[in-house]
Amino acid sequence: MLPKFFLAAFAACTLALPAAAASPSPRGSWLAEDINGGGVIDRLQTTLQLGADGKVTGMGGCNRYMGTATVKGDAITFGPMAGTRMACAPAVMDQENKFHAALETVRSWHIAQGLLFLRDESGNVVLRFSTMDKHKPK
Repeated sequence: MLPKFFLAAFAACTLALPAAAASPSPRGSWLAEDINGGGVIDRLQTTLQLGADGKVTGMGGCNRYMGTATVKGDAITFGPMAGTRMACAPAVMDQENKFHAALETVRSWHIAQGLLFLRDESGNVVLRFSTMDKHKPK
């Protein structure tokens, strides 16, 4: 039989444990780190913000864009994106075009170590993002 003080200490420690963390979600603000294995231009902000309502906004590098996404479990698809039509340096426009082309192929998502991986239907990582949300686990 365990002493009463041990049982009381065990109960106090058990009650002090934090609740289980919520399961990860692709919703939030993300900064592109890689597009189809080709990296990204340093200091060029290609971003993705995914709202709980499925609305998508962000910066392709030169132009702002908006649209929708459908998330069901680990499946995700992006609808057509609308955006501004500014012209930038050729390298910036090239990255932006590659980013939007990659978004069109996305079919699933996975989060590991604070990174969001978006995969095509074959399971290949086509986009990798780091979190821009301070509250997301790293």
